[in-house]
Amino acid sequence: MPRNVYLYLLIMAAVTYLIRVLPLTVIRCEIKNRRVRAFLYYVPYVTLAVMTFPAIIDSTGSTLTAVAALMAAAALSWFGGSLLQVSVLSCAVVFVLDKFIL
Repeated sequence: MPRNVYLYLLIMAAVTYLIRVLPLTVIRCEIKNRRVRAFLYYVPYVTLAVMTFPAIIDSTGSTLTAVAALMAAAALSWFGGSLLQVSVLSCAVVFVLDKFIL
């Protein structure tokens, strides 16, 4: 069965276009419902987390080192660490666990 790549690309482009244009054409007034506004406020953060979390877990050779670095980074960021500090700590945790403990 031959596959028509151009047909697949056309369908993908149409679906992507509809997903982006449909809310602009359907919703023309301000959204006043508090629940919907709260949901729409958090959508970018949830999307970023969903894309980032699996990459964090799979980024090192061991899931244990990745989870340890994630926990250390979350703790440091919770207590006000900068992005550079959190990144350096995460790399250091993975390095130490890989070289000296595991």
